[in-house]
Amino acid sequence: MSSRRSNGTIVGVVALSVALIALVGLTFIPTQYVIQRPGPVFDTLGTAKGSDGTEVPLIEVPDAKTYPTGGTLDLTTVQVIGNRQRTPTWFELALAWFDPSRAVVPIDAVFPEGVTSEQRDEQNAALMIDSQHEATAAALTELGYDVGAQVEVVSVLEDSPAEGRLAAGDRILAIDGVDVDSATALRDAIQKAKGDEVVLSVERDGRPADVEIAPQKTKDADGKTVWLIGITLTTDYTFPVDVELQLDNVGGPSAGMMFALGIIDTLTPGELNGGEKVAGTGTIDAAGDVGPIGGIRQKLYGARDAGASVFLAPESNCDEVVGHVPDGLHVYSTSTLEQSLDILKVIADDGDTSMLPVCTAASAK
Repeated sequence: MSSRRSNGTIVGVVALSVALIALVGLTFIPTQYVIQRPGPVFDTLGTAKGSDGTEVPLIEVPDAKTYPTGGTLDLTTVQVIGNRQRTPTWFELALAWFDPSRAVVPIDAVFPEGVTSEQRDEQNAALMIDSQHEATAAALTELGYDVGAQVEVVSVLEDSPAEGRLAAGDRILAIDGVDVDSATALRDAIQKAKGDEVVLSVERDGRPADVEIAPQKTKDADGKTVWLIGITLTTDYTFPVDVELQLDNVGGPSAGMMFALGIIDTLTPGELNGGEKVAGTGTIDAAGDVGPIGGIRQKLYGARDAGASVFLAPESNCDEVVGHVPDGLHVYSTSTLEQSLDILKVIADDGDTSMLPVCTAASAK
């Protein structure tokens, strides 16, 4: 009897040892994934640390009458754990799978092959600058100001479809004969072409020209197919009011809608949010159209953890919102700046929120 127990003990020890060795081995085997988790939350009505470490207002309008604000209009972000130099371990990935606030995504979706970390950071920085310009244009247009628009190439990526065809400083006037009045409009037109060659009407050194480019297929952070020509853009406007937006170390275009709301709140009497803690996300263009973003599930949890009770989500992200709303957070869907303002008015007036648009299984299809 003792011999059987001894043999059983040996087998158990061996099995445990093998499992431990396998677990340790998985820790060092490279993976092809990264982890997305909730990132910092910034109140567009408040301050954040600047490049010199001092607190600076996210929104400042020095030459116009401004008004006191209350509550928050938070923009949300996503942090990425891992890169091509150091990917998360299989153990870290396993933990992330069971955490609803995190997502495991293919590394190519976040760090495309052939694009360096520096190039990615440069692209995201340009997208943030562009989104701030679009947000300012949308907000001032909503307030009745006239703004002009000029879409300009900031840089051209190496080995991209645009290399040798476009150059920094080129003004893009139209795509396939349709006038371009924002970087967002240009990107949307490229997506609609679905890889077909597009004709860009540009102005270089004061001279007009037509440039033919075939977009390249790739994947975004959520694994969706997107078409790119390999340029970073900015849209210059003629603003009658000087609006200064300041936020360091945050890239991408997803803060656009919340910046636009913050600008409007700053330039109008009363509290746009009724003093409530409101968060949200979404791209925006000068026309006030709100577009989809990546990592919305992580942003929902980030907003909830920051104390927000209301979240404004792009209608085009509803398929990712349904079934993933953390407890204590009320999510309303929006497709335009005007609709976002209508939602906030109901909340500020303590109105009937049951009539506000929300993400449903039907809207997610």
